[in-house]
Amino acid sequence: MKTAAASVVLLLLAAGGYHVVKRMPIAGDGGWDYITADTEGRRLYVPHGGEVVVLDLDAAATIGKVTGATDVHGVAVARDVGRGFISATDPGSVTIFDLKTLAVVEKVRVGDDPNGIIYDPKSKRVFSADRGSKRMTAIDAKTGKIVATTVDLAGRTEHLAADGNGHVFLNMQDLGTLLKIDASDLKILETWPLPGCGQPSSMDIDRAHTRVFIGCRSGSLVVVNGASGKIVATHPIGPGVDALEFDSAKGLIFVSTGGGDGVLSIFHEDSADAYSLVENVKTLPGARTMALDHKTGMVYLPVADVGPAAAPTAENQRPRRRLVPGTFSVLAVGQ
Repeated sequence: MKTAAASVVLLLLAAGGYHVVKRMPIAGDGGWDYITADTEGRRLYVPHGGEVVVLDLDAAATIGKVTGATDVHGVAVARDVGRGFISATDPGSVTIFDLKTLAVVEKVRVGDDPNGIIYDPKSKRVFSADRGSKRMTAIDAKTGKIVATTVDLAGRTEHLAADGNGHVFLNMQDLGTLLKIDASDLKILETWPLPGCGQPSSMDIDRAHTRVFIGCRSGSLVVVNGASGKIVATHPIGPGVDALEFDSAKGLIFVSTGGGDGVLSIFHEDSADAYSLVENVKTLPGARTMALDHKTGMVYLPVADVGPAAAPTAENQRPRRRLVPGTFSVLAVGQ
C-alpha cells in the first residue's frame, strides 16, 4: 500500500516526465557494455571495444581514454584509493588505472571472461564475476593483489552487488539462482532459487533495507529480501534487460531494456516490500545498459543505430542486426 508521502512523490515525478534530453556522439565503432558514472568525481566511464572512453559529466565532453585491453566490459571506481578497475576478455584481466591521469598502473590476470565488476568500500575489495571460469575473484583495491577466489560455481556468473555488511550477491544466469557470498573468504552462504525470473541479469541493492533488485531477461523485475531470500515483489519490464540502478535518495529503481524499441522503466520504492511503476521512457533499440548520476538524476545509456541483420548461415542462424558506422553515442535521459 502506498503511503501519502509516496503518492506525492509519484505525482511529482510523473508531472516532471523523464525523456531523452540529448545524445552525445562518441568517435569510433564497435560494441559496448556496462558504463559507470562516478558522481563524486564527475566522470562517466564508457567501455567501447578495446578502450574505455571517459566523459566529463558536467561538460558532456570526452576528456580521455583508458587503453590497453580487448573486449572491455565494466568499470569499478575506488575513489578512496584513487584507482579504477576494468574487466576485459583478453582472455581474462582486470586493468587498474589512475583516476586522475587515466594511466594504466597494472594488469591483473583473473578468471576467463570477467564480466560484472564492483568495488565494495567496506571491505576495500574489487570483485569480478569471471563467467568463462565460472568463478568470482576478489582483489585488494590498494595493493592490486588477488586475495580470494571462489571454487567452481558450476554456472554462468552475471551481475553482482555488495551490501556493505560483509556480503556479495551474485546472479547465476543459466541456473536462475541468487548466491549470497561471504566477502572475506568468498564462501557461498546461501543459494536461493528465483522462480519466475528467467536468466537473472542486472542487479543493484537497497543497503538500508537489504533488498536486492534483479532484472530478469524473461521480462520481470524481482525484489529479493537479502536476509531471507524471499521474493517480495515482481513487476513486468521489457525484453533485453542488462542493467539497473537504485537511487536511494529518491527511492527510485531505473531498469534499462534494449529489446524491442528500447525502454527505461522507472519504479518507486513505496516501502521495503512494495513498489510502483512511475513510467516507461522510450529510448532506442539496443540501449540495454545504463549508469545513474546520483547528483543530477540523469541516466546515461550507450547505443548505436542498427541496420538489417546479415543473412543467416549454418554457423549463425540468428545473426544480430548490424551497427551503423559512426552512430555510437550515449543518450542522456532526465526530467
